[in-house]
Parts: sequence; C-alpha cells; structure tokens
Amino acid sequence: MHFLDDSLLPENQEKLVIQVAPYGPEWLPGDSDDIPVTMDEQVQKAVDCYNAGAQLLHIHVRELDGRGSKRLSMFNELIARLREAVPEMILQVGGSISFAPEKEGEAAKWLDWDTRHMLAELDPKPDQVTIAVNTVQMNVVELLKQEDIAGTSLQNPLLHTAYRDLVSEAGPEFYLEHLKRLTAGGIQPHFMLVNLPQLETVERLIRAGVYTGPVNLNYVAIGGGASAFHPADLVEFARRAPDGAVLTIESIMRSTLPMNAIALALGLQVRVGIEDNLWSPRKERFTSVQQVEQIVRLADELGRDIATPQEARSLYRIGEYWNGADETLDHLGLPPNRRPGQRGVPLRHPAPSPADTLV
Repeated sequence: MHFLDDSLLPENQEKLVIQVAPYGPEWLPGDSDDIPVTMDEQVQKAVDCYNAGAQLLHIHVRELDGRGSKRLSMFNELIARLREAVPEMILQVGGSISFAPEKEGEAAKWLDWDTRHMLAELDPKPDQVTIAVNTVQMNVVELLKQEDIAGTSLQNPLLHTAYRDLVSEAGPEFYLEHLKRLTAGGIQPHFMLVNLPQLETVERLIRAGVYTGPVNLNYVAIGGGASAFHPADLVEFARRAPDGAVLTIESIMRSTLPMNAIALALGLQVRVGIEDNLWSPRKERFTSVQQVEQIVRLADELGRDIATPQEARSLYRIGEYWNGADETLDHLGLPPNRRPGQRGVPLRHPAPSPADTLV
C-alpha cells in the first residue's frame, strides 16, 4: 500500500470496518463471563456486537457443554439464525472450525482437510471463510504472561502445552483445493496471514491466475510462528500489501488495542473480541461489546468515519470475481506480469514512448 503525504488525514482514509470475534474457541465457559454457550446466547452476542458498531462477525460455534463445536450442522443452524437476527452483518466463518482440544490434555489442532473443505458447502452460505496459506507454528501462548491467563483454563499445564504445540496446517495441497471450492461455492476467502512470505505466496497465486478475486486479509500478530508486536513489521506488511487490498490488524491480549490504534491511524481496519483479548488496558476484564465500543470512541477521536454495513460489504467486494490474472492485478493496483523479453519493472500504465506519439 502506498502512503501519500495526505494518507494520515481521516477524510482521505477508507471508512472503518470493525471485525469482532466474540466466541473464543480456545476458552472454556468458566474462563470469562462473556462466553456465549447456548444458541440463543450466541445469536444475542452477535446482535449486541452489531448494535455496538461491528459490521463483520467472525464465527465459531459452541456445544451445550461449552466446548467448541466441530459439527457443521451447528454452523448451519447458527448462520441461519444470524441471517435473521443481524441480516446486514458480514458473516465470516473461522476456517479452522475449532482448534480447541476435544478433551483435557489432548492436542489442540486444526481439523483434517476434508472436514475444512466442507465449509464450502455450508447452508446457508456465509459471506466469507477464513483461509490460512502455508503451514506455520501457531503457538498462541508464547507471548502470554501469567497475568494474561489468570483465572482461565490456560493455567492448566495440559491445556497450556496443547496450545503451545498448535500448528496451523495449510500447505499447497490444502489451500489450492480450498480456494477452488470456496470460489466455486460463491464464498469469499478471507486470508489470515502471519508473515510476509505468506503474503508473497498469495501474490504468486494471483499472478498465476489461481486466485482472481478481492484480497481481504488479516495481519495476525500473535507470535509463536506468526509475527509479533513490532510496529515496524506491521508497517512493512501494510506497505507490501496491494493497494486494492483490505487489511485488518489482529493481535492478542493487551497488545490488541495498541496494534489497533496504529491501524486506525494508518487508515487500516481492526479486529476485536474475546477470541483475541480478555483485558482492558488497565487489566480489567473486558467484553467483546466493550472492545467494539472502545474502538468506536477511538475512531471518533481520530476522525475516522465508521462504515455502514452496506459500505463495509462494498469495501470487501463480497461476491465479486474477475477474469484472469491481468484483470485481478489491475483491480488490486499491482504491477502487471512481465511480458516475454520485457526488461525493467513492468508498469501498470506506462507512458507512451516517443515513437508512439509520432503522427
């Protein structure tokens, strides 16, 4: 993304889309008073987050025993109810489905490829399914301090070890097939990227014509195999992202707010919710709704306008695809592919050569 002299002025920035993740599959109900368990509670949580100002809902589902559900029938039920309760909200299903261990002491792991591919067949369809590209360690506890997990199940050594050893498994055999199925099913992929090499892989997929749609992505700064909290890494990721991409910043625990504050100032988008963070800046428990409200206040102080749900949907280009690599590169503001024998940097719109202007 290019940053011009006036790019930090709020009137020149895209309107703000607040992505909220209120379901927290890594937590158990006793970990927080803000964990919805019943289907009614999960629907109401979406309504409350929407009323607070969020336009995009990141979805996981719980069984009645409080554990993360891995049953796609439960996702179908929740999505159907959400379509009625918050019809304007963008519904985004977490592509891991639920990485939470089935039982205490078991491994935390993403489900097998065949199960994750079934997300393309959800009915009713979500607007987006998140997708990881390239396998990485996903040690979500590496950067957590004891005060971060105080009073939660992550103080249990067995669960702590399970999440320490978590791997986001997403090699080419998976993501090539998953992209094909999602796009064929009319579901927009939302890329969850943890480092620059993953962003480079996405660009190669575009240049090869494998993916020909909008690039909506999260920069996932959670450490443990992903990027962490260094502001320079965030800025470099934003600088390398396509001009036409929609970039959301996602972090973990009390670093969520400062990372989002940087995102707000840069004109980027933000993600909040208990899946990422349980705490206010002053180390008090903080609900998903309170986190949304805090971002709304901060955006107002910075002069960032909040997008309407319709504007958010337009920004994400839900349902839009393009014809081939050349058109996709042009929509995203990326340089075109090199033509055979072409030297130098291919320009998007090169000036005519003197020979071309002769009459």
